[in-house]
Amino acid sequence: MATAAQWIEGARPRTLPNAIAPVLAGTGAAASIDGAVWWKAGLCLLLSLALIIGVNYANDYSDGIRGTDDERVGPLRLVGSKLATPAAVRNAAIGCLAVGAVIGLVLVATSAWWLLLVGAACLAGAWFYTGGRNPYGYSGFGEIAVFVFFGLVAVLGTEYVQAGRIDWAGIACAIAVGSFSSAVLVTNNLRDIPTDSESGKTTLAVRLGDTRTRTLHLVLIAVPFLATLALVARTPFALAGLIALPLAFKANEPVRSGKNGPGLIPALAGTGLALLVWSIATAAALTFG
Repeated sequence: MATAAQWIEGARPRTLPNAIAPVLAGTGAAASIDGAVWWKAGLCLLLSLALIIGVNYANDYSDGIRGTDDERVGPLRLVGSKLATPAAVRNAAIGCLAVGAVIGLVLVATSAWWLLLVGAACLAGAWFYTGGRNPYGYSGFGEIAVFVFFGLVAVLGTEYVQAGRIDWAGIACAIAVGSFSSAVLVTNNLRDIPTDSESGKTTLAVRLGDTRTRTLHLVLIAVPFLATLALVARTPFALAGLIALPLAFKANEPVRSGKNGPGLIPALAGTGLALLVWSIATAAALTFG
């Protein structure tokens, strides 16, 4: 029986910046056009956290029952390590996704009905990433899904439910956050190339191979700083986003130096930290600049 601490570790807390950052960036974009609604921002944050934890448990469940996590290099997996039953982890995933769905319905009711379709797509994307007969995460589409859902949808959705519209600054923030979030997954999949290849999980990293995956990580963490330069057109204080540049450079160090296995774990935390710092600085600049 898994302990409370193991359940928390199984929720993959290091991925939480991927949930917090898009809400910060989207709220900053809304504030820059005088559209921030703070209680809606709070609901967006709770929704984002519920979804990412639900996704993490769903992945733990689906990968565990397939045997993909039998030989783990990275953080704890509840089903793969047999600390929790598949049914318990599945129910935890469904519970978190259900909480997210309820919060989403509140936002739909106070915004636009068509967001219900977006929410349904998010739930489907969460489950079928590694779930179902043909999970798209096993076919190399995981990074694209992360870019879309944790970048474009999360940031622009946060801006829209508050301001009632989206604008170019929101799009720039969405591209930046999506790139950072995809870089986190690229790091994870780079580390797991050997085990994923053996288990038949054809991630984008498996398709690209080691060298090109490392190049992709570098490109993805560079894109947000190009977005920073673009956001200067909204406010010169957007240059505050460059404070995350040393963190991004440090996060890329294990990747560019050829580290493998556990040696890449610091790159996961480092990329997430760079994402969070960039989002905090950029949101503050757009809100108060």
